[in-house]
Amino acid sequence: QVQLVESGGGLAQAGGSLRLSCKTSGRAFSSYIMAWFRQSPGKKRELVAAVNGNGRSTFYSDSVKGRFIISRDNAKNTLDLQMNSLKPEDTAVYYCAADPGGDIATMTWLTSYDYWGQGTQVTVSS
Repeated sequence: QVQLVESGGGLAQAGGSLRLSCKTSGRAFSSYIMAWFRQSPGKKRELVAAVNGNGRSTFYSDSVKGRFIISRDNAKNTLDLQMNSLKPEDTAVYYCAADPGGDIATMTWLTSYDYWGQGTQVTVSS
């Protein structure tokens, strides 16, 4: 069983920065595709960013491209999301997710992710 625990959420002003972290259990972390999703009230959960096992392939949604950076440390089993130039519309609960299948072709599919963290709230004030 893979467990994911997020940290680092909170309140930020528009234009500010926050860094989210996700600590993951599991011996095969380096083979997992990892991702950050977010969900705000009344909206579907959406993919923010994803990264493959060796960190060389990444995906960003258009809404965060150029502002957010996803990274991973396979030695520490951690996944990070550096969020810069935050906007009020970034307000959401952010979830860390793991896809043990590791298929880059499906890394943007919500259904590919078998394991989820509990979520961490990010609130951006204008």
